[in-house]
Amino acid sequence: MKLKIKNIRARAVMVPLKRPPVSASGALPEAALVLVDVETGEGITGHSYLAAYGKPMLKPLVSTTEAVAEMIKGDALVPYEIDAKLRKRFTLFDTPGLLGLALAGIDMAAWDAYTKGLGVPLVCALGGQIKPVRAYNSCGLWIKDPALLADEAAELLAEGGYSAVKLRIGRPNFKDDLTAVRNVKKRIGGDISLMTDFNQSQTVTEAILRGRALDDEGLYWIEEPVRHDNYAGCAKIALEVNTPIQIGENLLNTFEMQKAIEAKAAEYYMPDVQRIGGVTGWMRAAALAHAHHLEMSSHLFPEISAHLLAVTPTCHWLEYMDWANPILREPFEVKNGNVIIPDRPGAGIAWNEDAVQRYAPA
Repeated sequence: MKLKIKNIRARAVMVPLKRPPVSASGALPEAALVLVDVETGEGITGHSYLAAYGKPMLKPLVSTTEAVAEMIKGDALVPYEIDAKLRKRFTLFDTPGLLGLALAGIDMAAWDAYTKGLGVPLVCALGGQIKPVRAYNSCGLWIKDPALLADEAAELLAEGGYSAVKLRIGRPNFKDDLTAVRNVKKRIGGDISLMTDFNQSQTVTEAILRGRALDDEGLYWIEEPVRHDNYAGCAKIALEVNTPIQIGENLLNTFEMQKAIEAKAAEYYMPDVQRIGGVTGWMRAAALAHAHHLEMSSHLFPEISAHLLAVTPTCHWLEYMDWANPILREPFEVKNGNVIIPDRPGAGIAWNEDAVQRYAPA
């Protein structure tokens, strides 16, 4: 079915969180999300959502998305063509920040509508098939009293039969980080993988000192030890620390990913679908990871990321976060540590409109 874009709508919500994030880079009491709907003249609507990381950025992100939408109303719904048109239009302005997020949100929703028009799940339209995608539970283990983390780790593992969880580190006193790691490791045992995340909180020197101290703790990876675009610093840390370094959630596009790879900034990469350029950008990043033989994981957005990882040649881990669950009609299932891709056309995202209205910001 050939589809044409009739309208694009962006709406803001402030979604309550079961375990509000508190990381070394700050706290998020609620999930500030922007819902994007690409409506076609043929009656098919594609859905996606974006994370604004705070209420103050909701209105600007909605406005940016609506402004971009005006440029493609009436166009044929062909995601690669839409992406090419918009990025060419913004060559002089460039596309980081809110503009890049808006382009990704439109791209994801366009792919959702496009694959609904084909009558197949997104993963199938991309040439793959529905299959379980291995995930770790990232919905907790924030910066808090280390004495409370062991019980929470057990709860997180039990929520979906997971075989891995992620712990946030980066406390002012490293002894508290070490206590947190050891408390969790003691509870979960050696068969469960434990990822850790500094959330860009360290200097290069401090990251090396802490990383070396953590090398004997059996961690699966150490994530974002320093500022995300300090590729040289990350490379130095990766050289000095035995535990694999994971970066990528803040890569703005595949060109930045290529720079990081050339710098040998990390052993693992985990692009974020809203920063890397939506479905279109992800597919380019997956090809880049494949060409360099690098394992690729996802950051946030499990509903879209599950489809994408299922066709990623070097698929590694899906980060499961439940931020959007309260506004979804049918949240994705997790069974035996795997996210289950729904067998329905598109990405499988549908809004619970009652919840969307309830969580609209005042």
